[in-house]
Parts: sequence; structure tokens; C-alpha cells
Amino acid sequence: MDIHRCRFVQYPPQAINSVAFTHSSLPSTSAGKKYLQKHVQVRLAIGRANGDIEIWNPANGVWHQELVIPGGEDRSVDGLVWVTDPDEEMTDGKIIYGKSRLFSIGYSNEITEWDLEKARAKVHASGQHGDIWCLGVQPLPNKATVNTSRKLVAGTADGNLVLYSIEDGDLKFEKSLIRTPSKKVKFVSITFQNRNVVVVGCSNSTICAYDIRNGELVRQMSLGADLSGGPKSIIVWAVKCLPNGDIVSGDSTGQVRIYDGKTYTQAQRIQSHSQDVLSLAVASDGSKIFSGGMDRKTSVFIQVPGQNRRWSKKYHRRYHTHDVKAMASFEGKGMSVLVSGGPDGNPVVMPLRMAGNENHRTLPNLPQASAVESAPKARFMLSWWGNEVRLWHLPSPAQQILHDASATQNFTSQSLRKNRKLLAKILVRGESHISSATISEDGKLLAAATSTDIKVFQLNYATGQPLEIKKIDLDTSGQGASKVQIAPNKQWISWVEDGSKVMIAKVQPTEDGSYTISSPSKLARLRRQIAKNLLLGGLGNYNRNITQLTFSPNSKMLAAADLAGYMDTWVLRVPGDAPLTNGTTTAHHSDDEASSDDSSSDESSSESSADPNAERWTRSPNARLLPKLSSVPVVLSFSPRDDYSLLVVTIQKQVLVFSALQGVLSEWSRRNTYPKLPERFRITRDVMKGVVWQGERIWLWGVSSLFMLDLSRDLEFAEGATVVKGKKDRSKKRKRVDGSGAGGKMEGREVTGPQVVKKMVQGEDGETRWEEMELDGEDDWASTAGGSEFEDDEEGGELMKLRQGEEEHEEEEGANGTVAVAEKDKKARWWFTYQFRPILGVVRLGEEESEIAVVERPVEADGGKERYFGEGEWER
Repeated sequence: MDIHRCRFVQYPPQAINSVAFTHSSLPSTSAGKKYLQKHVQVRLAIGRANGDIEIWNPANGVWHQELVIPGGEDRSVDGLVWVTDPDEEMTDGKIIYGKSRLFSIGYSNEITEWDLEKARAKVHASGQHGDIWCLGVQPLPNKATVNTSRKLVAGTADGNLVLYSIEDGDLKFEKSLIRTPSKKVKFVSITFQNRNVVVVGCSNSTICAYDIRNGELVRQMSLGADLSGGPKSIIVWAVKCLPNGDIVSGDSTGQVRIYDGKTYTQAQRIQSHSQDVLSLAVASDGSKIFSGGMDRKTSVFIQVPGQNRRWSKKYHRRYHTHDVKAMASFEGKGMSVLVSGGPDGNPVVMPLRMAGNENHRTLPNLPQASAVESAPKARFMLSWWGNEVRLWHLPSPAQQILHDASATQNFTSQSLRKNRKLLAKILVRGESHISSATISEDGKLLAAATSTDIKVFQLNYATGQPLEIKKIDLDTSGQGASKVQIAPNKQWISWVEDGSKVMIAKVQPTEDGSYTISSPSKLARLRRQIAKNLLLGGLGNYNRNITQLTFSPNSKMLAAADLAGYMDTWVLRVPGDAPLTNGTTTAHHSDDEASSDDSSSDESSSESSADPNAERWTRSPNARLLPKLSSVPVVLSFSPRDDYSLLVVTIQKQVLVFSALQGVLSEWSRRNTYPKLPERFRITRDVMKGVVWQGERIWLWGVSSLFMLDLSRDLEFAEGATVVKGKKDRSKKRKRVDGSGAGGKMEGREVTGPQVVKKMVQGEDGETRWEEMELDGEDDWASTAGGSEFEDDEEGGELMKLRQGEEEHEEEEGANGTVAVAEKDKKARWWFTYQFRPILGVVRLGEEESEIAVVERPVEADGGKERYFGEGEWER
């Protein structure tokens, strides 16, 4: 495989201004209380400086970016708040888990609620006040019901404290609670001490506690003057409250202060940072305090043993390359993490409960969905960022460049630069940034989608001539798309509307060489049997959002997959052509039966075309046979050698190949189950992002890894592996991610926490002795948080049902009890590399399947904002 290593594509990282979890903690399961955490949809929201909102699924430590809601021009997300309702029990005993709603602010006087199912803003609300600088939600009482009212409380730049009502699913301004006499005072940070008392950090060296029932000032706490030579006023950038009511603040002097929650007097102050403290987080049990500052430090504080309400700094680390601007924590059975972010754009996941015993993990700032596409026949490469699309031309193959260089013996970096040409910059105007873009294989059609519109362009290019761009009209009725695809034969364009609706339109050439696009039709999806209590609570129908959409090589099949793991397929019915059955006899339902039984209630689809002689898309006869995947699919692609061989890769590192027409697993997938995949592939923490085909080989790539698997050959267990007859092979059980949701466990000298904890116990003989105590048992760390519980196929899942009968055969055993394997040859079955990072995209170039372009986006290539340097500190 010839590789072009490209670093000229722009994709600057965006600063993280806010992070927030749907839940700060979840109760542990106990014998007396059955709490099904696997149905609680825990999500992390990240707000960026360009207005993007990202939704991440912790997924037991996998950390999958599920959704990106694009921002817009002059739009920023500077604060995020989740409002989660209390749980409700149905008459049949099932639990409706509290519905979660997401609100944001952006240094304007508006509050925005977001519709995650449709990936767009739901409602905006504002009042007669200044820009909102901080936002908090009123906590629930101990015995809350679904009818318990709650308010949003916002602090403004002109010293106002205002209330917003969120009752009955609405959002509206209610009243101004506090108006400070001086408009120079700014309310910078906010938290709740209890349901009725809100604590506000101000810009005038004070922290104020107000009663939101009547607006009375409960107490004002003064921080005094700044350090010598500093400004007169201290800015309180962050405030948090401990479970016992004590108040923690971080300010512009670099100090963390603790106040008694009853007397509102300062109990302690710790000089923990050399510059401003910008963010704070606390453990749910009040045992730890975390602070992040402008000096890049993340500090950890613990209570001093034997001293009531006294704190000491345990250690600090510099996980970020810039300010630590935002923090949020989550604790549940199996996960205990702290997530931070700042101007460097990379979310960092740190262990909370196991701080000092586990490593941190830096998540990528690049999107899960690739921002690079290619037109291999024309050797075009398409990239997009913000509202701009760039089209590049790479005219010469890699082998030709090397051959010419060796012939002239004059190979320089200038030779490589001459092999790329920026053909065009296309500015897509609209309210929001580009959510998806695509280009046809021959480079003739280009489409770019935003949340409000879809733009389609015709491209004409001849070597040595300027690129001609012509706009093609597409009627979307004011609706945008989250994903858009063009069929390989350029006759169809499909997109995802409102998050879960699949639309398709015919592209027809005209006599003058241009194109027209017909009115779009909606493709009906199979109706899935989802429990009512799950639909009414949590994130509702959010899991039905489609994240994968792809055409078959012959353009006669379209496949889609959603976050819940459901797959839908449609086939093109052409008058006069034989039905696409692939010789299958497994389906016994006609299209009409399928429509009446399982399709959505909306009948305005391509299947109901009035013209019987027209081409139309119908649901594949065996679409219902495709199983529900046990985890989220992140790669969906048809094989170029077999029009209906569908590859699926999940966040669990499952690699599955289906016969899409028959709705069954391929023979390769039946033989090569998860345990046979290379261990290096299974243990990587990278979530796969895409695939490039090279004949029967697949090249899977993540943000920092590139794996090759040969699907024409069976994978084998490691050499020397033994199988004991009569015993179940435990290697088939899928292992969870080690640790509490961040990085792996520390070893040796890296560990800053205790290795062995002992307790004194009294034996039956009356003598006392020391015994080792486990910090957490294996059962206690069986992770179930994140709303994406991984099901083991061998426990009777849908995939296992497809494999039944085919895998229940005995391997041929040798005399020494080892499993017989096929004779090895020189051709590799799999291969991997971590040489390329971070990877923005991998695309194919040329008509042959032997050349790819790997687009990297090194952090240093994008520069970045200037940051603070401490005394004696310098860049490497």
C-alpha cells in the first residue's frame, strides 16, 4: 500500500469552555435496592469556543464521541448545564429514568435548550438583563417527584441574578431576583449550597449567598485585597459546595479557599497555583477537591486525617498544555472520573476515586466522523472546517514521485509540495457550520450540509484550467442534514434529516451537461420494539440517531446504522430488472407485509411511489434479519469486490461482515469471532473511525492507529494456545476496560497512592491482627455506567444466534492437545502501526486500490493561543 502522508489540511483545534455530565453520581447497587444502571444514559457534553457541542458516551471507559452539534459564526458555548428529572415508577413496576435536558449559554443574554434527537437548538429564551456569565440549576429535594419544580439561575455581567422557568418542558424568563447597586460588579461563577441557597462568586473580591425564595442576601464573604502589586479586586472564577455544605472557591490569586457552610467564615486557604484558579470539582462524597488553573496545573486536595475539615494538597500534575478552564466529575459503579478541558482543545480524563493509582487519558480534539473525503478517480481530496470547504488535487502517485526523485537524484520537500494543488475554497453561507460533506468518485458532484440547508455543486476541471463550480438546486424545505452521501454512479444523493430520517433524491443529467435533482423522498425504517420506560426517560429517542450511511458499489443498496446498534437497508427496484434476492429464501414477508408491520407511521416514502414504472427504493426483504449490535457501530462500509458484503466495526472492536441481502453473517465472521482478532487490535483504546479497502484487505484507522486485516484468510489463536476439551474457553468472554474509566493502572514508582491498605480485625480467638483490605473488589468494579452496557455474545445475543450451529464444531486436535492451525505462509494476516498521529482521515486515491492518503493534524502545526509561563519554565 502506497501512502501519502498529508499535513497540509487545516483543522485548528477549538478551545473547550465548558464540560458537564448528565449525572454527577449514581447510587451503587445493593441487595435491598435494585438499580439498573445500564439503562441510565450517562453522557458528557463539551462546549467549544466555535459553538460546537459534543456529546460523549463514557461507555465503560471507551469514550465514544456520539454526536457533534455544529456551531455557527460568532457563536460560542461558554457554559453547559444538564437538568435531569427524578425517576418515576410505572404501574407495572418498571422505572422511567429521569429525562435529561441540556442548556447552554454563550456570553449573550440568551439561554438555549438543545434537541439532541434532532441535533439542533430547540428553544431560546432571554430577558432584560446583561450577558449571562454563569448558569446553575436548582437541586432536587431528598424526596423529589416528577412534579417537583426547578429553576435555572443565571448570573449576569451587569450584576443581576435572574430566574428562568423550565417547567412542563418549556424555557422562559421568570424574574430578576437580585440587582446589585453597581453595574460594575459581575457574577462570574455560581453553585447551589442547598435547594434554596445559591452561592455566587463575584468580580469584586466577594462571595455572596442568596435565598432564591425571596432574594435576600444570606451572607457576604469578603476575600480581602489581592497580593501586593496585583489588581485591587479579586475575581472568584469558580465556586463549589461540598456535601456537608462547606463552600470551596478558586480565585485570581491562585488560592483555593474553604468556607464553613454554617457560619460562612473562612476556615482555610491554600496557595495551590501560581496563577488564577479557573475551575473546581469535588468528589460526590466530599473526600477530594480538584482545582485547575492558568498555570496548567491540576491539583488534588484531600482531608487531613484526624483533623476535622482541614485539607492538604496531595499533588499536582500538568496534563494540559494550556489553561485548565473547565472541570466535571462523574462517579458510578465501575467509573469514577474527572474530565477537564481548556484552550488546547483536548479533553483529559483523570481518575477520581483512584487518583494517584491510575493514569490519565487524553481524548482527541478531532471529530469521530472523518472531515476528509476523496474522489479517487479524479485524485481529489475534500476537507472542511467551519463554513469552508477546500478541494485539493494530488496529481501524481507516490511511486511516480519516488521514481522521478531517484532518477534525478534531487528529492526535496519542494517536490512533495508540487504534488498538491488547492483547486478551490468554497464558502457555505448559513446560520451554522458544516456538519457533513461528500464528493462523487469521479469528482463531478460535491455536497455540503449544515443544520439548515444542503448545498450541491457541479465541478468541471481540466488540467491547466481553473476549476468551474456550478450550484445545483436541491429542495430540502429549510431542513439541513447531519450526514450526506452521493452514490458511486452519481445518480442518487442521500442524507440524514432530523437525526433519524433517511432522505433520498434522484440526480439526473441534462442535455447541456448539467444536473438536476428531483424532489426528495423519505425511506421508511423498521419499527423497533423498544421498552416504553426507556423511550419516556433518559435521552428519549436519542439512540435512534443515525451515525453511519453508505451506498453499495453498484449504487443499488443503501445501508444505515444508529447509536442503538440497529441497521436498516434499502434496495433500488428498477423496472424490468429481477428482484435483488441473491438466491435467498429466508424471508417470508412481502414488502407490503413489512410496511404494515414494522415501518414507521409516516408513509411519505419512496416505497409509495405512484409511478409503477419509475425507479424506487424499498426496504430490503431481509432487513429485519440483521441483528441488533451489542454496541455502537462506528464503521459501516460495503466491500468493493462484493456489492452486498457489508462490513461493520463497533466500539467493542467487533469486526463483522454481513451478507446484506440475506441478512446473515458471512462465513468469515462465523469462523473468526472476537477472540481470534489480534490482541493488539482488541486492547487498543482507539475507537475506529473509518476503513479503506484493498481487495480483501481492510485498513481500519483511529485517531492514532492503523490496522490491516485480511478478510480472505482466517485468523488464528496465538501460537502455543491450548484448548482443554470439555471446558469452556474463557478467552471468548469480552474483557472490560481496565481501571475506573480513565487510563490504565499505574505500576511501580509511578504510583502516588497506597499499594496495600490494612485494617485491624479481631479474630475468633479474641486476638487482634492486621489484614489486607482490597480497595475495591472485582465485582464492585464491574462497570455498568454509560448507558451502553456491553452484552456478551455468548450469553444469547442476536449475533450469537446467527452463529449457532456453525461454531459448535470441534477443532482438530494434535497429539499434544494443541488446536491444529492452517499452514502458515509469508502473507500477513494482520498488521498495525502507531506511526501516524493524530489522524484526521484516511482516504483512497487513484482507481487502483493500492494508494491512500493519511491526513494528520499535529497539534504544533495549528499553533495555538499564547499561554502563561511560570518562573523557570520554558517550551521544549
